[in-house]
Amino acid sequence: MRSSTVVTLFLLALTSIGCQDGPRPRSRLGTYPTSTLGANFSNPQRLGRHGYRFSLSEKNGIVYTCRGGHIDLAHLRIAADWTKYLTDKSYRHLMDSDTRFSYKLAVDRSRHYVTLSYPSDWAQRSQAQRAVVAKEVAAALGPHLAYSLTTWHEILTWFGFKCVGLPTAFSSAFSWEDSFSNLLGTHLAVRALQDTERSFNEAMTIALKEEMDKLGTIPSGAAKHATNQVKGDWFTGSSLFFVDVIERNFDIGLEDGTVTPTLLPSVSECQGAVAASYPAPTLDVLAQHGFSVKLEIEAHEWEKNAILAVAYPHARQREKRVEPAVHFPLIMDHVRQDAVRRYGRDSGSQQRLSPDR
Repeated sequence: MRSSTVVTLFLLALTSIGCQDGPRPRSRLGTYPTSTLGANFSNPQRLGRHGYRFSLSEKNGIVYTCRGGHIDLAHLRIAADWTKYLTDKSYRHLMDSDTRFSYKLAVDRSRHYVTLSYPSDWAQRSQAQRAVVAKEVAAALGPHLAYSLTTWHEILTWFGFKCVGLPTAFSSAFSWEDSFSNLLGTHLAVRALQDTERSFNEAMTIALKEEMDKLGTIPSGAAKHATNQVKGDWFTGSSLFFVDVIERNFDIGLEDGTVTPTLLPSVSECQGAVAASYPAPTLDVLAQHGFSVKLEIEAHEWEKNAILAVAYPHARQREKRVEPAVHFPLIMDHVRQDAVRRYGRDSGSQQRLSPDR
């Protein structure tokens, strides 16, 4: 989700125009978590007002936190907005008893398909009874679908996907802050959606500030200085468009259901800090209410054949769609092995935590 031209911004704006499911989330430009020329380290005390559609005061960039490492605010906000959008979209389809719906991220060409199975007595329940259950089920679907959506974008860029014809964004694929920033956005959106007294933008603004305080932010100057200490090890290059990110974080919650951020090895402002692991969204509540769901992704990017070859090792059994629940583990194993081939190490295992952990 990082790009560099006015043309890209214009095209992204066009693709976020509203539709029958309500306005889709707008896109934002992310930045590398590096100390290179052009990287944007934000003042954590002046993050502005969140804007689902638009906000003149909203500030994005990188913030460093003692317990969450680098946070890409653009990634966080995008994931939060997609969580809201997909929660609302899921609720509408559940109330209409639809068995299928789909959606796509503005900057990708892949389409995500959701197939729902309902309890046998769903049609016999009253509107009010269905509304209560649909709200709870949608509240689980929203963050799960949003997190899968953002993870898929990282997979695409690892395989060489180019946004709007721009040079490959490979260096940003699973960069050490991405997955945790995406996941954190889904968590904050869930909290904001539970706030019945404020608008989503207001609730997100408050939730973001509270979470940054909880994770322990440090001033932007100190953050950039601390980041510069890992130059040559975690990244190389001196300017934004000529950066090679070596340190990656491939933890998307497959091993233990949680995602642990990557912390800088030594930050004087963060002595004794311990990384805060957050749970990946689950769909456990669906089975409790008699629902089941199947999520599939149909890629339309040039990189689709390479990804499908990994997801389906046997050519004769190859399908056109990827199922995250089935194929993400296979794909991520391939990505880790590819990182070893490229960098001589599985960067995702280089979890640089506090010495006191």
